[in-house]
Amino acid sequence: MGSTDSERPVVQSQKTCRSDTERDVQLIMETFDRGTYLAQAEEPKIPTQCSREELLESIKNLQNEITEIVADIDDFEQMEQRRKIQKENELYRASRKFNMDPEKGIQMLIEKKFLEKDPHQIASFLYQGTGLSKSAIGEYMGQIDPLNIKVLHAFVDCHNFEKLGLVDALRQFLSRFRLPGEAQKIDRMMESFSAHYCKCNPETFKSTDSCYIVSFSLIILNTTLHNPNVKQKPDLQQFQSIHKGIHAGGDLPTELLTEMYESLKKEPFKMPEEEDAWETTHAFYKPQREGWLLKLGGRVKTWKKRWFILKDNCLYYFECTTDKEPLGIIPLENLSVERAEDPKKPHCFDLHARGQTVKACKTHADGRMVQGNHQSYRLSAQSHEERECWMQSLKSSISWDPFYDIVSIQKKITAIKKSH
Repeated sequence: MGSTDSERPVVQSQKTCRSDTERDVQLIMETFDRGTYLAQAEEPKIPTQCSREELLESIKNLQNEITEIVADIDDFEQMEQRRKIQKENELYRASRKFNMDPEKGIQMLIEKKFLEKDPHQIASFLYQGTGLSKSAIGEYMGQIDPLNIKVLHAFVDCHNFEKLGLVDALRQFLSRFRLPGEAQKIDRMMESFSAHYCKCNPETFKSTDSCYIVSFSLIILNTTLHNPNVKQKPDLQQFQSIHKGIHAGGDLPTELLTEMYESLKKEPFKMPEEEDAWETTHAFYKPQREGWLLKLGGRVKTWKKRWFILKDNCLYYFECTTDKEPLGIIPLENLSVERAEDPKKPHCFDLHARGQTVKACKTHADGRMVQGNHQSYRLSAQSHEERECWMQSLKSSISWDPFYDIVSIQKKITAIKKSH
């Protein structure tokens, strides 16, 4: 049975809708395909085999550049470490120069840029006193030169005497240096001390003059009370009597004088005389480096553990840390330091003579010091880091004298002439 006329429009309408839908779907699919194509066209091309090799080569070059940068950083750090060690050695030599000649030592410190010619900087350096002789400090501040006097005042100002009794303030002050022997120098120092003490404690004394007199008498009392050669020891009444009328408008309080006397009688001032004597006689005080190293030596070459001390451009070695005398001394003159590979010990380095025998000496079996006959010394550290530290310290301590190189060249020339 055929379709009626009333049904045909509906069917036709459905066909039209389906046709439109299919057309829309087709259009969407085409658009999607075209978008996919465009997206693919915009994507970077997959590298060919040749471009991959180039990429690997670029990566390798980059790795080499990174390695060079890391090496440069290591070199820079080592250079900075060497500069630091060199600076420490310069400061050490300048300090030793000060201990031998205070004026020239200060001048050397200024020339090496450790100090400026400024009284406060110099005073602060003396106040810290690292590696400095107490006698040399006292000698420098006792000079009458205007700069020295300014340094003395600035040095006194480094102390804080607030709420301290006069005896305790003197203990603190006199522990920083050794009083010179000349009365005029002591006089200037005690005047400066008294002025600063009265400034810190304005209620104790009515004038700096009375403080100065008592301070001076306390130094004398310290000597008479504690020097065994002084037979007649002053008692409290004598100490009080010599201070009659020194206070403006009357006497100092008896309680104050009694307290000073008893404090000093109980505990003397610790003058740094013995410390200076120890510093000047102890040859290995404040070394630049010290520690255990293995040393290859002996007629039958064996490794022996030795305690090494680097000081004053010399390398000393001992059997024990408590030994007073070294087994050997290696002057670091015209030597070179090089890393060394040894089949038996790691972290080795050598000390080589530059064409000459190392001018070293060692203790003989009978106790005599005899000259060594080494062209080189081989040493072994406990770690790579320790070896590097020792090598840097040694390099910065080696001195060079061209005379020995000239002698070496002349010897070689003579040997060549004889061979011909």
